Amino acid sequence: MTYREASHAGSWYTDSGSELNRQLSKWLDDADLTFGPARAIIAPHAGYRYCGACGAWAYRQISPAVVKRVFILGPSHHVRLSRCALSAAQYCRTPLYDLKVDQEINAELEATGHFKWMDQKTDEDEHSIEMHLPYVAKVMEDFRDQFTIVPIMVGSISNDWEETYGKILAPYLADPQNLFVISSDFCHWGARFRYTYYEDSHGPIYKWIEVLDKMGMDLIETLKPESFGEYLRKYNNTICGRHPIGVLLQSVEELKRRGYRMSFKFLKYDQSNQCCDKKDSSVSYASGSLIFE
Repeated sequence: MTYREASHAGSWYTDSGSELNRQLSKWLDDADLTFGPARAIIAPHAGYRYCGACGAWAYRQISPAVVKRVFILGPSHHVRLSRCALSAAQYCRTPLYDLKVDQEINAELEATGHFKWMDQKTDEDEHSIEMHLPYVAKVMEDFRDQFTIVPIMVGSISNDWEETYGKILAPYLADPQNLFVISSDFCHWGARFRYTYYEDSHGPIYKWIEVLDKMGMDLIETLKPESFGEYLRKYNNTICGRHPIGVLLQSVEELKRRGYRMSFKFLKYDQSNQCCDKKDSSVSYASGSLIFE
């Protein structure tokens, strides 16, 4: 058996199963179910003390009884990757219980010729997928032996490749037994992120960041990939999961052509810090849900 260790447990989130269970339960209890059952969610991947409560709003929309498979698409923060890559692990550990990786779906995706494989170090160094594993485990706990996961690391891919991957994944998104988790934080603002764009007509910096993020969120809600792409080109907003989001939007586009009707709504927005000064920095978080009508 090959295991992906919970390499960020004990630092980005607690490695105590009982404490983690309590935290996740509280955050989920505090969130409202208003836009479900989710077929895809966008949720953040920072340390839980920053974004755990925000992420719960996306996970609250999931109806676990119908889910048999969870695709988790996260950006690559550490390795240069021009395609998408699959996890070679058979199980991913969490402090709650181990999650089984779907070998059958991995084989189907590999057969397209468009997916690479992550080595174990690349897999365990990356936090964008791992930060969702405890939440998936928690939401699915009553069905822990009845579902599998499909972790996919999304590289810095072009719009054409977003479209290619979107078309490959569209049939999986169309299946009501599948859930897609799209891992993304929103604006990374400050000198340490090399992004300090600011329009002072909107008031303090943190207000401007919110305006900037909400513009992007509104465009994601239209489910039009080209509109979101134009926004990114215009503002260069440092949305780290822009490529996983792009892949989801392209999958939705493909399904719209096939006659499916879907809608997306953001339910929660937060910032790690309120920037008032050029020396400040913050990361934004947003959680939303896609439903089929």
